[in-house]
Amino acid sequence: MINTIILLIIMSREQGKVKRNQPVLKLSTKGRYAARIMLFLALAENNHHGTKIQIARAEAISADYVEQILMRLKIAGLVQSRRGAKGGFSLTRAPETITIAEVLQATEGSLSIVPCLPVPACPRATLCATRTLWKEASEALERIFSRVTLADMAERARSIRDCPLSFDIPSEAVG
Repeated sequence: MINTIILLIIMSREQGKVKRNQPVLKLSTKGRYAARIMLFLALAENNHHGTKIQIARAEAISADYVEQILMRLKIAGLVQSRRGAKGGFSLTRAPETITIAEVLQATEGSLSIVPCLPVPACPRATLCATRTLWKEASEALERIFSRVTLADMAERARSIRDCPLSFDIPSEAVG
């Protein structure tokens, strides 16, 4: 299933000239990083709060970019923040109840593979023979992402690493 997800890609919001041998459709970095950030939080033991710096270091993402993504996830109601010495970010719900579709919708918006589908007033909608194909493909992609939860991804991450993961804060980060 993960290979299917990797192969199924959605349109990048950063449209540029298509270069030879470069895919036209892809998840943006925001969507991919959001899934990684949410997985990091799902793997945290006892609903521990992870700071943007801890997440950035663990995921090799700039702290500023992590913060931008976390704000989108917070607005979508998927993460919460706490201030103070024991502050940081945590999931608002159990990992079993948060789907990858929710994470991607919070950062990507529509999961449609073409820009004309979410637009109800597309001038070619009644004339476009390919529109139903794109609609079916977009719906299939959304079904796949809706079936996969953060708990599923956490289980995959643990099995890939072949050992239980825990959220370990280096002592120098606490002081």
